[in-house]
Amino acid sequence: MFTLLFIVAVLACLGTLAYKRASLITFTGAIGIALLILSMATHVSTLVWLLFIVIAVPLNVTSFRQQYISVHLLKLYRSIMPEMSRTEKEAIDAGTTWWEADLFKGAPDWKKMHNYPAPRLSAQEQAFLDGPVEVACAMANEHEICHEKADLPQELWQYLKDNGFFAMIIKKKYGGLEFSAYAQSRVLQKLSGVSSVLASTVGVPNSLGPGELLQHYGTQEQKDHYLPRLASGDEIPCFALTSPEAGSDAGAIPDRGYVCKGEWNGEEVLGMRITWNKRYITLAPVATVLGLAFKLEDPEGLLGDEKDLGITCALIPTDIEGVETGRRHFPLNVMFQNGPTRGNDVFFPLDFIIGGPKMAGRGWQMLVECLSVGRGITLPSNSAGGVKTLALATGAYSRIRRQFKVPIGKMEGIEEPLARIGGNAYLMDAVTTMTTGAIDLGEKPSVISAIVKYHLTDRMQRCVIDSMDIHGGSGICLGPNNYVGRGYQGAPIAITVEGANILTRSLIVYGQGAIRCHPYVLAELDAANQSDERVALEDFDKAVFGHIGFAISNFCRSLWLGLTNSRFSASPFNDETKRYYQHMNRFSANLAFLSDIAMACLGGDLKRKERISARLGDILSQLYLTSATLKRFDDEGRQQADLAFVHWAARDSLFKAQTSLDELLRNFPIKWVGKILRYVMYPTGITLVAPYDELDHEISKILQTPNMTRDRIGQGQYWKPTEHNVVGIQEQTLRDVIDAEGIIAKISKATGTKEQLIFLDKLAEKALADGHISEDEAEHLRKTEIGRLKSINVDDFDPQDLVVKS
Repeated sequence: MFTLLFIVAVLACLGTLAYKRASLITFTGAIGIALLILSMATHVSTLVWLLFIVIAVPLNVTSFRQQYISVHLLKLYRSIMPEMSRTEKEAIDAGTTWWEADLFKGAPDWKKMHNYPAPRLSAQEQAFLDGPVEVACAMANEHEICHEKADLPQELWQYLKDNGFFAMIIKKKYGGLEFSAYAQSRVLQKLSGVSSVLASTVGVPNSLGPGELLQHYGTQEQKDHYLPRLASGDEIPCFALTSPEAGSDAGAIPDRGYVCKGEWNGEEVLGMRITWNKRYITLAPVATVLGLAFKLEDPEGLLGDEKDLGITCALIPTDIEGVETGRRHFPLNVMFQNGPTRGNDVFFPLDFIIGGPKMAGRGWQMLVECLSVGRGITLPSNSAGGVKTLALATGAYSRIRRQFKVPIGKMEGIEEPLARIGGNAYLMDAVTTMTTGAIDLGEKPSVISAIVKYHLTDRMQRCVIDSMDIHGGSGICLGPNNYVGRGYQGAPIAITVEGANILTRSLIVYGQGAIRCHPYVLAELDAANQSDERVALEDFDKAVFGHIGFAISNFCRSLWLGLTNSRFSASPFNDETKRYYQHMNRFSANLAFLSDIAMACLGGDLKRKERISARLGDILSQLYLTSATLKRFDDEGRQQADLAFVHWAARDSLFKAQTSLDELLRNFPIKWVGKILRYVMYPTGITLVAPYDELDHEISKILQTPNMTRDRIGQGQYWKPTEHNVVGIQEQTLRDVIDAEGIIAKISKATGTKEQLIFLDKLAEKALADGHISEDEAEHLRKTEIGRLKSINVDDFDPQDLVVKS
């Protein structure tokens, strides 16, 4: 019995060391001490000691381990290591890792996360939001833009140029605004709440485009020429990457350029002949300068020995002969400028390459690094801004609109989708803040940018669908008073562009995340590709044995956190949020352990098992979304009134993470492995549930009543009740309706009849004549009736107004 209890105690001790990630030498010492104690207390066979020495000494003597163990493991690793294309390698090498790498390690450092500074606007940035952005919002009429003009009005185009909207990323020395990523996000959020066309038009030049590429890679001559012209709006840029044959697989673009000699401005120069056919290019129909991605070849060896130089980026004026700007695309009735561009065997000097001839073939690296920044700002910010505005607007509509003599927002069927919109608004704003904060710290987070692009556009689309369901008929009838319909039409655009969401989820998030974020996989790959065998063996030995210890640790962490439902794990706060940190500790360990098991069992086939990869990526993504939610709550002073939104967002994300993990285990290609893993990770069964009904009720109530929490949900959006800002007018009507309810209650008490919020102008006249209310109260009811009818009525048109004019 003593021996059995002692063995159990030793295993518990070793499990604790593994949980705490003790070193190999500490592990070995602990086992040696245990054997010594057992030898003193009872008989231990000499064979056991010999076995311990035979195993322990080689593992702890680095030179011996490398020569007799690691060298064979390296050979085996190289034989099974999947081939990696050049574009895959460049994508993995580009950008940086940030908080997502901590989430992948199985033991997040929450203090580190909360120590990241919360981004703040400078005085200049705040003034821009309060001034020019407000003016631009007031000038935008989305119905006119999309239905009548099929473009922004010229006066708005000019205002954007004159006030630097296209120069937010350009440095001040070139005439730009040089705004932070956080400020860019706030601008785009505000614009997107008014007009998705306006937000897209401003977002693209400040995202993936010539301006960003020039500042990072351009020659000084290129910067001096183009950046001041881009800043002033004298040049309108676009960037052409997508081809008919290569959309999501951008590395397979068929557009070709060939290094050759040709005539330029009357002289023979070294240049390139390029043929391209691009589509889906935002701003292409109005662009004056074209950023172009193509594959460059040097068949005559004019630049060196390498014939296939690879993807290259060039900057081309669109007025050059042979550059063909195509007609416009018609993207789901959302009329931002978008169209094709083509060229056939057009000659350009090599100086047109961004960064000059030395950057030939470096285009994919340039694009991926810049995309990791731009993709983390534009579409996520547009999505978050749209949902923030939609949350308050839908809440106001739910309070104003009556059915069965009560506001529809009091119906439980409405509370559920309304709560989803509100909870997502809180989460999405948190995510954009945390992500842009990372960019402002100098990060180029390629994995995070993929996470936020996919999940925020996906949540945006679902929120728009929920809002459409709540608005019913007023949502489906387009017109000047409909603030939902265009968003509903345009939501799939955000899902599709800058990396289609299906691709992003299935291949990119985890495909890059597993390698970039794992503390040892990239080191193993680099070691295996090292040409110096001595260095390769040393690096691989360090990485592979670190990896083994890492996997053992995450197994022990997953088992213990599963047995205890993570109740004893670390949390930075001992309040209502404590359990969320503890659950995240568990999922982090699960993710790290599952990743190692999946890579060990599937090897190179893992990147072809897209649903396995997608679900692992989902776990990482939901952990990041939850992290951002909790960081926002803390950065904003832990506002207790906001807890309903924190609870909803955290519960929703963690429940989705659990669902992905459950589906992964149920569908693991090796069934018996999946069953064993389930017992390890969920020994007591599934524990997390989706947000509960009482939470939906609380959020729904908050969104229908003016209060500080509601103001924080809609912070930074455009709420002035100007002529074309329907949501601003409706916000005022919400306040008027609430005040009118008090007047109606006064009338009902005086008459003994329960009056309803309908025909308020008639009610006002009668109550005034009867002496039940004052003239001011009667006027308030008349005013409220005008706003109420504007909110609930839908637009109608003369049939001729709906005919496309020739």
